[in-house]
Parts: sequence; structure tokens; C-alpha cells
Amino acid sequence: MAGQGTPATALLVKRGIAHRTHPYRVAPDAPNYGALVAVALGVAPERVFKSLVTEVDGALTVAVVPVTGELDLKALAAAVGGKRAALADRAIAERATGYVRGGISPLGQRRRLPTVLDESALDLPTIYVSAGRRGLQLELAPADLVALTDARTATLQTH
Repeated sequence: MAGQGTPATALLVKRGIAHRTHPYRVAPDAPNYGALVAVALGVAPERVFKSLVTEVDGALTVAVVPVTGELDLKALAAAVGGKRAALADRAIAERATGYVRGGISPLGQRRRLPTVLDESALDLPTIYVSAGRRGLQLELAPADLVALTDARTATLQTH
């Protein structure tokens, strides 16, 4: 679709990775945003993943987890060999990734950050992640996301 290019979609095109873009409309300040995105797309919520920028022992790290649960910060820290994890400040996350909150993609970030993908993604044929803009999701194979981000996989989600 015209006018929907982002650094994330550009990276996928450049690398020849199969993907689809899916526009949607959800108010950015809506509570339970991720679940509403799944409804808007008409897909199971466990297939929609949010990208959370965190700090693990002071180093920025991206956690990609299903919208159906919360990020287990202790599990994230353990997955990258750290002791302590916390969500990064919004301004820091936006500056490091080049994306705005609600549109942070694990792909095409300004600074390539270490990434950890919840291992539940590996059981799915495709998953949905932000395309780098509010109102636009990418659908791609989890293995492609792992390869492009050099992600580790771990159980990161609490219910």
C-alpha cells in the first residue's frame, strides 16, 4: 500500500523476506491496546506481539511478547544473562529505536538492540508485530524475525 513504508518494511523488502502489512484503527491511548489490535485485525490475540524496550543491567534490550500477557522482567534478565530488568523510559525507547510508543517495531530500529522473543511465537506459522507505525502491523514467520534480529528465545510472558 502506498505511503506505508517504514524502516521495518524497507528491511523486509531489501532482504526479500515474505511478509504482509495489515492496517488497523485503534485509539493509541486505548486501554488493552494489544488486544484491541488483535480484534481489529480479526486474529487470535496470542499471534499479536508487542515490542517492549527495556533496560537490563543498564543496557537497552527489546522484549517481544504476546499481547495476551505481561512481560516477566526476571525471565528477561535471565535470558540475556543479566540480574535486573525494567521497562525503559519512553523517551529513551523512542530515541534508540526511531519509533514512537505504540509503533515500536523489533525491525529496522535506529540502533540495533539485543532482542528476546517469547518462545510461544515458535509454535505459530506467522506472528504480527508493529511495522514501525501506529495503525500498521507486519505479519511474518517467527523464524524470519529471529534471523533478522538475531533474537534469543525464552519464556518471557506471565499471564
